[in-house]
Amino acid sequence: MILDLNFQINIGVNMDSHPWIPNLSEKDLRDMFKAIGIKDVKELFNDIPRKIVLKRILKVGLNKPFSEIEVYKYVHRILSKNKSIYDLRCFVGGGIWPHYVPAVVKEIIGRSEFYTSYTPYQPEASQGVLQALFEYQSLMSDLLEMDIVNASLYDWSTAIAEAFLMTYRLNKRKKFLIPSTMNPRHLEVVKTITAPWRMKMIKIKYDAVNGVIDLNDLEDKIDENTSGVYIENPSFLGFIETQVDEISKMVHENNSFFIVGVDPISLGILRPPGKYGADIVVGEGQPLGLGLNYGGPLLGIFAIKYDEKMLRQLPGRLIGMTKTLDGRDVGYTMVLQTREQHIRRERATSNICTNESLCAITAAIYLSLLGRNGLRKISENIFYKCNYALKRFEELNGIEIPFSKAVHFKEFIVKYRDSSIDRVHKYLRKNGIQPGLSLKNDFPEFGEAALYCFTEIHSKDDIDFLIEKISEVI
Repeated sequence: MILDLNFQINIGVNMDSHPWIPNLSEKDLRDMFKAIGIKDVKELFNDIPRKIVLKRILKVGLNKPFSEIEVYKYVHRILSKNKSIYDLRCFVGGGIWPHYVPAVVKEIIGRSEFYTSYTPYQPEASQGVLQALFEYQSLMSDLLEMDIVNASLYDWSTAIAEAFLMTYRLNKRKKFLIPSTMNPRHLEVVKTITAPWRMKMIKIKYDAVNGVIDLNDLEDKIDENTSGVYIENPSFLGFIETQVDEISKMVHENNSFFIVGVDPISLGILRPPGKYGADIVVGEGQPLGLGLNYGGPLLGIFAIKYDEKMLRQLPGRLIGMTKTLDGRDVGYTMVLQTREQHIRRERATSNICTNESLCAITAAIYLSLLGRNGLRKISENIFYKCNYALKRFEELNGIEIPFSKAVHFKEFIVKYRDSSIDRVHKYLRKNGIQPGLSLKNDFPEFGEAALYCFTEIHSKDDIDFLIEKISEVI
C-alpha cells in the first residue's frame, strides 16, 4: 500500500470562487495551518510510516476534461485488470470464502425497500425492514439451535470481542482460553478491542495428529479466573473439533462460558452448537449469499442461550414481534437496543453494532430460498470436494497434509516439503490459479505451507487442474 500525501491544490479551477469545494483555496489552507501550528498537510499524518508514503506527485490519468464515453472507456480499461473468482481458479479461504451467490438473492436484496432503508431507527416507519430482520433472527436461531440471535454485528472477529466483553460484564473475570489454531486476524482484532480491559488470552495446545484441542492442556489452564473458553468448529485450519461435548462439560464444571465460533454453512451437516451446550455462538455470515465484497462488508453472527442476565448484556439490537390490542394486526419493534446511540452511554454494551442490516437480510433471503435440504446439499457438496482434493494432494510426492487423519470441512493445510511456497504460488498464478493462503508467518511450525479452500464453486476439473500444475512445479 502506498499513501499519497502530495496534495495538489491548484488543479485548474478557481478554488476561491467554487461554491461546492470550501476551504481549499491556498489562502484558506495557509490560515488553517497557521491556526493549528503546522507548515503543511503532511504534518497531520506524521504517525504514518514514511516507507508507505508516496515520494512523488500522484499521476492522474484524466488531467483534462473528457467526454462521457472517453471517461467510460478509460475507467473500463482500468477495471478490466481486476480478476474475479470466475476469471481465476481461486482457492483462497481463511475467513472469507468464495461461494456462489444466486441471482435471485441479488435481485431481492436490490429492491429499494431493503436497499435504501439502511437501519430501523424509527420502528413505526420501518416495519418491512424490522420484519426481515426478525426473520433473519428466527432462521439463524433454528440453524444454530440457540434461543436468541441479535441483528447483527460487523463480522466474526468483532463478534468474538463482543462475546469476551459480555462474559466479563457477567462474571468479572479477565482470562480467556483460545485455540492455538485460531484465525490470527480475528485474534488481532480481539486484542485491539479488549485492550482497555487488559484481558488475558491464553492459547490451548492442539493435538499433533488431528489438530483438536489438547484436553489435558485445557484442564491444566482452566481455573476460577477463566471467564470463557473459545473454540472454532470447523477450525481456522479446516479440521472438525470432535471433542465438543467433553470441552463443554469441562467449561461448565468450572462455571465459565462456552463460546463457539462457526461457519454457518457447515451446519448443513455438522451438529449445531446449541446441541453441545454453547452459551454464546459467534460466526461469519459471509457464506450465506454475501459474496466476497472485496473483503467486506461482512456479517457478524451473535447468539446466546436464554438467560435474563445474558439477555440484558446482549450487544446490538433485538427485533421482536407483537400484536395490536385487538389482536388482529402484527407489528415489529426493537425490543432491545443496548447501543450507546439509544441509551445512556455508560450503560451501553456496544457501539459497533450498526450498519449490517442489509447483510443480515441477505443471509435471511439466502437461507429461506435454500431451505433445510438445500443447505444440506451445499454442505455435502463442499465436504465431498474438500476431501476429494485432500486425497488428490496426498498422491503427490513432495506434499504433506498436516492433520490428514482429521475430518475436514472446506479447508486443509498443504505443506511443500522440498519447494518454496513463493515459487510454487508464483507458478500457479501464471497459470490462472489463485493459490491458498500462505501460513508461513502465522504458523511457522508448518513450514512452507498454505491453507487451501474448496467450495461449491469448484468443479472436479478445477481441482484436477490445480493438482496437475502443482505437480509440474514441486
